[in-house]
Amino acid sequence: MSQDYWDHIEPFWDSVNIHDGPEEFLLHFTEMPEHAAHLFALHWCATEVCGGGFHQFFFGSAGVLGPEALAGFGAIGMPRTAAVVAAAIASFGEPYPRDREERQDALRALDPEGACAAAPDSAFAELDREFHDLLGREKGGMKSAAARYAARFPVPEGLLHGKELLNRLLGRLRTQQPW
Repeated sequence: MSQDYWDHIEPFWDSVNIHDGPEEFLLHFTEMPEHAAHLFALHWCATEVCGGGFHQFFFGSAGVLGPEALAGFGAIGMPRTAAVVAAAIASFGEPYPRDREERQDALRALDPEGACAAAPDSAFAELDREFHDLLGREKGGMKSAAARYAARFPVPEGLLHGKELLNRLLGRLRTQQPW
C-alpha cells in the first residue's frame, strides 16, 4: 500500500480530461476507482486555490470538478476544509455550473467590479484565507491526510507509471532480461 497519494492519481492523470467540458470530464473521471477520484479532485482544487484562490479554481477548467473536490476533502477526513469548499460552491446556487463559460458568467455576476482573485475585497477572499489556513493544519495538513487515506488502498494494479516504470526499466537494463 502506498503512502504517497500521487501514486494513486498518476495512472489517471493524462486520461481524465478537465479541459473539454463536463461530459468529457465525467466520462473518464467516473471510470477511476473512487479513492483515486477523491484524491484527483482534491489535488486539483488545492493546486488551483493555492495558486490563485477560489476565483482561479472556478474560472479555469479545474472548476468542472468542484463537487468532486468537496467529496474528496470529506473522504480524507477534512470536514472543515470540505465546508469551505461547499461554501464557495454554494455561491453559484443550484445546480452547480460545470460548464466553464457558465461559471465564468456567474463569477462576473458575483464580482461585477472585476476585483482580481488576490484582491482583499474579492468575492472569495475570506474563503481563500480560511481554505489556506485549514489546508495546512486540519488533520495534520492535506498532504498528510491524503497520504493516510491513500495508504488504505492498493495502487491500481497493472498500471506502470512514474517511479515503478523507471525502476522496472532500469532493472531490465541491468540484467538485460527481455520483457
